[in-house]
Formats: sequence, C-alpha cells, structure tokens
Amino acid sequence: MAYKGLREFVETLERAGELVRIKTYVDPVLEMTEITDRVSKNDGPALLFENTGTSFPVLINSMGSYKRMCMAMGVNHMDDVTKEIEGLFHTLTAPKESLMDKLKLLPTLGKVGSWMPKVISGKGKCQEVIITEGIDIFKLPVMKCWPQDGNRFITLPIIHTKDPLTGNRNVGMYRMQLYEPAMTALHWHLHKVSRRHFNEYKKLGKKMPVAVALGGDPIYTYSATAPLPDGIDEYILAGFIRKKKVELVKCITQPDIEVPADADIIIEGYVDPTEDLIWEGPFGDHTGYYSLPDYYPRFHITAITHRNDAIYPSTIVGIPPQEDAWIGKATERIFLAPIKMTMVPEIMDMILPIEGVFHNLAIVQINKTYPGQALKVMNSLWGAGQMMFTKMMLVVDQHTNINDYQALARYVSENVDMMQDIIISQGPTDVLDHSCSVMAFGGKLGIDGTKKLPEEVRHPNLPNPNPAKFAFPVEEIKTLFPEIKDINTDLLKLGISCVFIAVEKNRRGHVKQLAQELFKLRAFNPIKAILFLDGAMQLNDIQDNVWRFSNNADVKRDTLIIEPLNDDEPAHIAIDGTRKTKAHDGFQRDWPNILVSDDETIEKIDHIWDQLGLGKFLPSPSRKYKTLMYGQEAVASE
Repeated sequence: MAYKGLREFVETLERAGELVRIKTYVDPVLEMTEITDRVSKNDGPALLFENTGTSFPVLINSMGSYKRMCMAMGVNHMDDVTKEIEGLFHTLTAPKESLMDKLKLLPTLGKVGSWMPKVISGKGKCQEVIITEGIDIFKLPVMKCWPQDGNRFITLPIIHTKDPLTGNRNVGMYRMQLYEPAMTALHWHLHKVSRRHFNEYKKLGKKMPVAVALGGDPIYTYSATAPLPDGIDEYILAGFIRKKKVELVKCITQPDIEVPADADIIIEGYVDPTEDLIWEGPFGDHTGYYSLPDYYPRFHITAITHRNDAIYPSTIVGIPPQEDAWIGKATERIFLAPIKMTMVPEIMDMILPIEGVFHNLAIVQINKTYPGQALKVMNSLWGAGQMMFTKMMLVVDQHTNINDYQALARYVSENVDMMQDIIISQGPTDVLDHSCSVMAFGGKLGIDGTKKLPEEVRHPNLPNPNPAKFAFPVEEIKTLFPEIKDINTDLLKLGISCVFIAVEKNRRGHVKQLAQELFKLRAFNPIKAILFLDGAMQLNDIQDNVWRFSNNADVKRDTLIIEPLNDDEPAHIAIDGTRKTKAHDGFQRDWPNILVSDDETIEKIDHIWDQLGLGKFLPSPSRKYKTLMYGQEAVASE
C-alpha cells in the first residue's frame, strides 16, 4: 500500500499495537538511543517521542521487526515481493512468438508504466512551511546517538543527487553530521554513486545541488538503502513496492532536484567541490563499532521546508540486533529474485545473518548438480554489485535448511574438508571494515559446505568423527596454556566441529603459534575449526561471538590452515578474531571502540523508565559490553 506520509504510517502502526507514544521529555542527545537500544534488542515496538524540546516528534524503530517491515512494504510476507518480481521477470522475458503473446504483455507493460515517478506542478505537502531565512538545522530533533559521536547526526536522510552528464537521479542514504545552523557533512563512501556524481561536478568546477528528504512513505526510506545498479531510479523500486507512482516536486532553491511531494521534511542545499573537505566523525555505526573520522564534503543548506504536521524520522545503529537488521532482511528477500534470474540461476535461497552486519557474512543455498559449483557461485556473487563487499561466503546445497542455523552448522561441519573446501582471496571491502590492514581492501573467505560429489573428495577414507562423542578437556587445556581465558565447546555438543577460544595475546604471532600447538594435541584432532576472540570476551553467547569474530578478522591475513601430514587425516582451520594492534600484529591503522552508552545516561533512563509507558523494566544492553571496551574514546587505547 502507499502511505500519504509518515503520520499515516504512525497511525497504522498504532492501530496494530506496534507503537508506543512517549510523552515524557527525552533528550535527543544520547537518551533516545539508550531507550531505543533496550527496546530494539528485546523485540519491542516502534517509538514516537512526542516531547523532544522542538516542534517535531521523533519516530524511531518504526521498521524494527519483521511485521513492521512488512507493514512498511504493504505485504504480509517479504517473500511476497520476491515472488512478484519473479513473476514479472518471467512475463517480460518469456518468448513472444505470436501477436497474441505480445498483446498479452500489454497489461503488464501498463502496470510497469504506472510505477514510474512523475514530476507534478506546484508545491507539495512537503512545502507547506518554507524557511529560507534564519535557517537552523538544530531546530530539528537530530540525535546524538553514542557518547563519542562527533556531534548530532541525521541518520535516515534520503539524499537526492543527479549525474551532471546524464541527468540520472540517484537516491541514497548517507549520514549527515551537523556543524553549523546551515551546514552539515555528507558521508559519501568511496564506492557510492553520489560520490561519483560529486567527482563529476568537481571536474566541471560547478556547485552540486543536493536535496534531503525525511519521512513520507516509509518505502522511500527503504528504497534509498536498496543496492540498485547505477542508473536505475530508486523511485521505480518504490513505485513497484507501493503499487503507486511516486509524485515529485521541484525544490524551492534547488529546482534541478525533485523530491517526494508527500515527504515530511526537505533540506535543500549544495556542495561546492572547490571547498576543502571537513573532518567528519566519529560515528557509532551498524558494525557495533565507531567508524573513525575522515574528510567528507560540506553541505550548505539553502532552505528547509516541511509539512504542517511533520514527524522527524530517525534510527540508531550499533551492536546487533537493531532496526537496520530488518531493513537489511527486506533487501535480502527483494534482491534474491534478480540475482537468481539474471546471474546465478542455481541459487535457491540466500540469507545475510544479523550477526554478520550485512557485509561480513552471506549464506547461499544452491541446487547443486556438478563438481565445483559452489566455487563458481562464490566467484559470481563476489562480482555482483554490493556483494563484492562480502567478507565470508558460505555455500550449501539443497539438502539442508539454511534458516535452521543449528542444523545448517552441523551439515557444514559434516561436509567441509578444510584442506579442499576453503578458498581465500582478496578484493574490495566495505569502508567500515576496520580489520583490514588498508582501508577498503582485504581478505575474502569462501566455504564450500555442500555435500561432495566423488570428483570433489580429497580421500575416500577421510575420517569425519562426530565431536559430540568426545569429552573435551577444557580445564586441562587452560592449565597448559594460561593465556587461554575461556573455551566455549557448546557447538561440539551439537555435533558441530568448532570451538571458540578467548585468548590474551602477549607477543607477535601469538594466535597462529597457539593454534599450531593446540592442533598437535589429541583433544583437537576431531575439531575442524578454532575461532579466536579477545581474552575479555565472555563466550557464552554464540551470536555475540560470531558478531565479534566476523568484524575483527581480515580472513586472508588472519586465517591459518593446518595441512594434514597424510591424505587420510583431517585438516584444520584457525581464524584470529581478536583485536589487532601494532605491538602484537604489526597493525598500523587505528582500531575503533565498540558502542556503549555512558553510565550517566544509563542511570538517567533507569530512573525515568516507569514514566515512559514501556512496561516491564529493561536493563541497558550496554552493561553487558562494558568490559570489552578499550578506554573510553572512539579510538581504542592500549
């Protein structure tokens, strides 16, 4: 369905029992984050902060569940969109041999045409109030999310730019740090389309018009995050999902840019490519760590317009799960169909686990019919758009359930030969991957977890012992190696040949040396994989272990494969998921700290919790992670 604005979406959520209005004053600086973090990590509702110290309420966590994400998209199940895309592809690409076949296509083409965005004349609802004098972005309830953030950040901006050569529109989502009443930064990553537009304007020596929309139909927000190919208008996707074209109006002071007529708030302005860039950040990011400062373009605001009843939309990102996990789930489902039908037809399903924060881990299921097919799929996907950022890719076949993580892990454990079924490569990585030795370039790990065909088997008599049948001597191992602070063997009890080990590093090359020593012991013979984490980690939470390990490993630099002495012996793998330092690892980059609220904010929210109308008291998730911090700053201290 198409929402007429954010307020209609709020009313829909409220009728469904999916929203709580908070009437007590809550400061957008840190306090809203602390409340939202507690709610989002406990599958809680959308929140409407009505008393923000400004004229605008704040809506947050509005898409923070499977149900609410479906409500935003107007469907009962996310796979409904996948099926509709598949049906559309089949219709458009099927052979058209007769005139009648071609005539049957006309209704579909008419439907496609109805999704195309349209520029309408006059002003939109988003321009009921127009401010071009005395502009002050701080009059919006912009949040500061985490203690070491560089300032307040707009976190759900729908940013509109145009290619100066082709006129093609791009709609993206890039955070905006506030500096002055009429100036912010625009966080355009190296690989983003708007960054390319900026470079073209720089070559031309022209100012770049930019407009930022906030709110409106929630599908606008989603579409701005979607990994569409360059040159494909995001508002076509929005029109397809909402089944109604997006109506656009020209900006007041930047008429070359059009924005949704029913948005809640519009921020118009320009970027001058001849200006010096500005130092932006730190920012508490979706990885669960601070992204550290760097230089980005200045955005000069020339107008702020808004609806009379505007709502300011916001989100927080941090240690998963957060609202962005469900936005990512929508992308996973929507883009499965195009990948299957245009690139990798053998794909049956694909998931991006929340713990992998989108770019760290992908699990792909294929209909396997020939040797080496899993490797072919890995290489195909690493060459596909934003899948190029995927750090670790696991491919399995049709004989398991990828949504049952326990059964999936056991299946992979039974079928993977660490000598034969692991590929290590390198390539582009997400700019936010702090583990790489150099920015935006690092290792890739591919795991073939499929059942092997005869041609793929290294040795027909390769032993594959069930680790659940072995008693693992945890205390004996810790006594032999005092630097080992904890061992989690929960997976072994489930028949999954992997252990997590928390180690206190004290020398160069410590983890790889330790792995070699451990795999010499009889107790480790049936274990295929060790994942090392920092000594301060409490290893009882497998999800946290995966989140931490996948963030902290450059899998080319930090992976050790222990080759067997004989063909009929198992191989082993160890991956170093600890923090990297100059002293112990020769690591030259700054390492970011994890995201936790400060004690003062936690105590303030504890004190006012009963006034918020959120029911049973929820303790702060930050307390769990305090012991993992390295100092109190965004950059981890020694």
